[in-house]
Amino acid sequence: MFDPRLETKILKVVHVSLGGDYGFSRAIEMSSELLGGVRYIQEKRLIRRLFQELRLENGKYVIGVDDTLNTLGAIETLIVWQDLAINRYVLNNNATGETVIRYMDSEQEGNEENFRDGNIELVVMENTPLVEWLANEHKRFGCVLEFVTDNSNEGSQFRKGFGGIGGILRHNIN
Repeated sequence: MFDPRLETKILKVVHVSLGGDYGFSRAIEMSSELLGGVRYIQEKRLIRRLFQELRLENGKYVIGVDDTLNTLGAIETLIVWQDLAINRYVLNNNATGETVIRYMDSEQEGNEENFRDGNIELVVMENTPLVEWLANEHKRFGCVLEFVTDNSNEGSQFRKGFGGIGGILRHNIN
């Protein structure tokens, strides 16, 4: 039943005990040496490396928006979920002349308090998607930027459990 024209396209045959998503993931893992250059495998390895740093608890990782952005200069590899829905706001306090930078998701953007400093309304000077800002500015901080998807179990866990942004540090920071 198998079309003989496809036979030349087969790179490897693997046997898995289960079907569905688990079986598909298992087949990809079993073929990882052959598929080493495929983006899906590279993403899984990268996120697993971050998770390994987390398990070691050696301080060579950072996760979450605020912590990651506060340590950009110490990050070796910055990992960002490609669909991260956070905007970077540059706000100005006209009363003091102070510039404030805030990172907000759509829920936070709907809260007027985030655009105030006490009784003073802050003026929006700039509003940029964080993903775009990082793509333009990451080299200034000396880090490698890696975008990931949530197509793998690791990617989904990174997005849901860690906010979709984190990094592997050059050295540990307490």
